[in-house]
Amino acid sequence: MARVEPVEITEDGLLLRPWRPTDAEAVHRACQDPDIQRWTTVPRPYLPEHAHRFVSEVAPADWATGDGAPFAVCDAASGELLGSCGLVSIDAGLRSGEIGYWTAPWARGAGVSVRAARAVARWAFDSLKLRRLIWQAEVGNHASRLVALRAGFRVEGRLRLADPAPDGGAEGWIGSLLPGEVPAPGETGPVGPGTLEARRAAVFGGPPPVLFATGGTTEVRLRPMEERDLDTIVATCRDPETIRWTSVPDPYERADAESYLGYTRSTWAGGTSACFVVADADDRYVGTIDLRLSPADPLLADVGFMADPRARGRGHLTAALTALSAWGFTTLGLARIEWRANVGNTASRRVAEKAGFTVEGTARGGLTHRNERVDVWVGALLAGDLT
Repeated sequence: MARVEPVEITEDGLLLRPWRPTDAEAVHRACQDPDIQRWTTVPRPYLPEHAHRFVSEVAPADWATGDGAPFAVCDAASGELLGSCGLVSIDAGLRSGEIGYWTAPWARGAGVSVRAARAVARWAFDSLKLRRLIWQAEVGNHASRLVALRAGFRVEGRLRLADPAPDGGAEGWIGSLLPGEVPAPGETGPVGPGTLEARRAAVFGGPPPVLFATGGTTEVRLRPMEERDLDTIVATCRDPETIRWTSVPDPYERADAESYLGYTRSTWAGGTSACFVVADADDRYVGTIDLRLSPADPLLADVGFMADPRARGRGHLTAALTALSAWGFTTLGLARIEWRANVGNTASRRVAEKAGFTVEGTARGGLTHRNERVDVWVGALLAGDLT
């Protein structure tokens, strides 16, 4: 693309302007932030010379070649640097661009990146006559995802990242924005503060919590799965009763447990599932429990669990299910949690009923189990059941 003429944009309390050599000190200070280093591809460690090169060479070159349009995001009144936002690439043939942004740690919580992304998008469509903007972020970067949604982007799927961050994941979210879809300045939109999407972004954007529960004399904690749990998971999944009633691989190998650990981490990062190890009062593995969010109904989830054979019948899973359900209702805003088990799995049914689930009936041929359609019991717990 031919040179893009540098411009200044003033919108919604922000001044977006080309970078200046005098910004280097503030850029260096901002890029010491762990979140910027975690979720972007800035050099690590980020040295003063990196900041000087960015503001004095890289950013001006992007404007001059038409490869990008990087803006310093400043407070319109004071001129203080608040962040970075702009087009990190421009495809002249498709008339498409990709947006990128970060907010300085001292400016977070004021919607800086949302306002900046909307301003850049409006300018890109109106002045550059682009036909589409795309947004990409590593799966797990819920803060960036929330900004994109609030800026009007439609998050449409996942793809493998071409340039993943060091020590980051290889899979990313991708979204797009078309002309006419940019919210007006000051417009809250459907994912404003306090919405379900925003609440869940705050939850899944951080590390999994540790939940504590007591059932009678049973004390348990629900915590993230760790490497030290894998041997016991292998033993649990080789137990004949586990194989009989669940869909774990048979035979079950160490590699399967390692894959399961990866699954728990990736689904938490994606905000689709919360899988916990159930540990006893001495923090020893006694089971796992998984709350899986429905992709079709944001207020619905289903739960699954299994117990170490040596710990069965002691109330651990009932206490864990009760605690996880309460967390799902209060923290994730769920309205209904469903439980299913193959007809005949009385141990699972007993756990669910003791935790307050109502068995609602039998779904004939409700699941495929070991290559056969089997009947399943179906039960549920509603948010109102806990009041």
